Amino acid sequence: MSHPRALFTWSAQRDLAPLQLAGGSGAWFFDASGIRYLDMASTVVNANAGHNHPAILAAMRQQLSTLAVAGPGMTTQVREQAARRLAQVTPEGLDSFLFTLGGADANEHAVKMARLITGRRKVICRVRSYHGATFGALSFSDDPRSEPFLPALPGVVRVKDPYCHRCPWDTTPDVCDRPCASTVEEALHEAGPGTVAAVLMETVPGTNGGYFPPLDYYQRVRAICDRHGVLLILDEVLTGFGRTGDWFAVEAYGIVPDMITMGKGITSGHAPLGAVAVHRKAASFFDEHLLMTGTTHTAHPISLAAALGNLDAFEQEGLIQRARELGQVLSARLAEIRSRHAGRVRDARARGLYGCLELVDGADLASMKKNALLRGVHILTRGRCLFIAPPLVISRDDLLHGLQVVDEVIAAS
Repeated sequence: MSHPRALFTWSAQRDLAPLQLAGGSGAWFFDASGIRYLDMASTVVNANAGHNHPAILAAMRQQLSTLAVAGPGMTTQVREQAARRLAQVTPEGLDSFLFTLGGADANEHAVKMARLITGRRKVICRVRSYHGATFGALSFSDDPRSEPFLPALPGVVRVKDPYCHRCPWDTTPDVCDRPCASTVEEALHEAGPGTVAAVLMETVPGTNGGYFPPLDYYQRVRAICDRHGVLLILDEVLTGFGRTGDWFAVEAYGIVPDMITMGKGITSGHAPLGAVAVHRKAASFFDEHLLMTGTTHTAHPISLAAALGNLDAFEQEGLIQRARELGQVLSARLAEIRSRHAGRVRDARARGLYGCLELVDGADLASMKKNALLRGVHILTRGRCLFIAPPLVISRDDLLHGLQVVDEVIAAS
């Protein structure tokens, strides 16, 4: 006789022993037994404003009391409010918004729009990309998680990454002429510039390394795209909404892309939502042409209310500035951990409240994650990287406590 069960993604069901969450507040959550855990990973790098933030919950309750269902072709007050509020925090000109179900389909919609606007089909992506778990997003990704679903969508061109710590070209940073950027133009020429619709890149790569491209990298990529009439789409699903100390990570690079995709932190995980912010020059194409994309729950009222409450939380608590200030604490402490464990930690890097300790090959990160949880701290690991990405509401003392536990589990490994 079969037993009803909920299936868990990215897991062999027989091996599962998941935490049964019962609640949370701020940077902490607790399980069904009442055991509290410090969340140094913002669950899956999405609870930027923390757990059960009162401003977000209040906005969702208010929306539930008025309008809980709307069709994707209908306008609602909350839809218009969300577009206006987001336009106040996105880079100049990125003021048209297609609301989606999450980050993965935001990337798919962005590529579809680029193809419609340009009439071209190919997309240039980086080797260490991860753009989501839908089939199309996995096609744009170059990640072990894509392997079972090959062959992927055609027309995706790969270029190497601006990963200075493990530079594919073995250049010296202070004399580097940025072959990582030049390779984008080389790929364009090889593919045929008239065939490429877009360049799609994670502004700061997520769980495939958590590294920060050189500050002039995107200026060069932007210029290349402009020369060839190619749209630049930056994936900020993980880095958007304060994670790196700015509203969006691209702000540190001094350029404006044609589109930004977002998810995760747009509601701080309180409801499923993503969005594509489209520059007005690109969005004007759809004034006269059909925007041939969308899903049933596009611009869902409850999710949009959560986004508005999330923006309220950011403003009330000054979370962007807070991420910058605590980011200095995180950077300094990660550097200390690297120095103390030089035989185990190859590199430490951080910007805002997004940090990564890259460990030596063969390090047992699964055990480190398990041991941290036994000490009441939730961390994120993948490959040889241990990520630190706590809610932006975390206190300085809690941040230091979590980092002390990380230090201890590395020492014990």
